[in-house]
Amino acid sequence: MAKRKRDVPVLFWVSAEELELIHQKMQQYGTENLSAYLRKMALDGYVVQLDLPELKELVSLMRRSSNNLNQLTRKVHETGRVYDADLEDISQRQEQLWEGVKEILTQLSKLS
Repeated sequence: MAKRKRDVPVLFWVSAEELELIHQKMQQYGTENLSAYLRKMALDGYVVQLDLPELKELVSLMRRSSNNLNQLTRKVHETGRVYDADLEDISQRQEQLWEGVKEILTQLSKLS
């Protein structure tokens, strides 16, 4: 058997309630490995796992906006014209993007 990478045991005692809280936090973090979780907490002091569905929506909006901008650019090169409706659509998408960014920044500012 190979020599253990971590060869110094650390032992401490907790109450049943404290253990339950530890297990709840592990579940929130998405891990089942108690040793890894406790080691991470002891070394780094905290574990942050962000669940921001707004970020996924923002990425989706950016993809759609980029696609629309590319289509508009091609159309302008082909026809030499810019249509007000196209510019309004891009403007609205840009506004949606900024709203998404503001929402994410607001949530992140609450973490500190």
